[in-house]
Amino acid sequence: MADKPSVLFVCVHNAGRSQMAAGWLSHLAGDRIEVRSAGSAPADQVNPAAVEAMREVGIDISAETPKILTVDAVRQSDVCITMGCGDTCPVFPGKRYLDWALDDPAGQGVEAVRPIRDELRKLVEGLVEELAPEKTG
Repeated sequence: MADKPSVLFVCVHNAGRSQMAAGWLSHLAGDRIEVRSAGSAPADQVNPAAVEAMREVGIDISAETPKILTVDAVRQSDVCITMGCGDTCPVFPGKRYLDWALDDPAGQGVEAVRPIRDELRKLVEGLVEELAPEKTG
C-alpha cells in the first residue's frame, strides 16, 4: 500500500470544489489513490448545490464534512491541489503542487455548479490517468 499515491484537494471552505474533486477522484480511481480534502477556513457543511450537482452524476458526497487543512495532511499527500482560491499549502520537498483555476460555487445554484463539476471531472480524469492508470492485460 505504501506505493499508492495520495492526493489532497484544498479550497478555503472545503465545501464545494475540493469536495466535488474528492468525490470524482474516489469514484474514478476507486482504491488506487488515497483521497483527502481540506480547507483553511472550513464551512459548517458541504455546499448543498455541490451535493446536488454530484448526486445528478451518481456520486453521493452528502455525508462529507469540511475539514481543517493541517500540516500533517499535506505531509501525507503526494500531490496537493489548490482550487484557484488563494489558499496555500505548507511546502515540503518532494511534493507536487498544482493549482486548478475554477470558479467558486459558493452561493450559486446547481445550474452554476454543473459546469464546475464537469470541469473537475476532466481534470480528475487526467490526474487518475497520470497517477494510477488502470492496468490492462
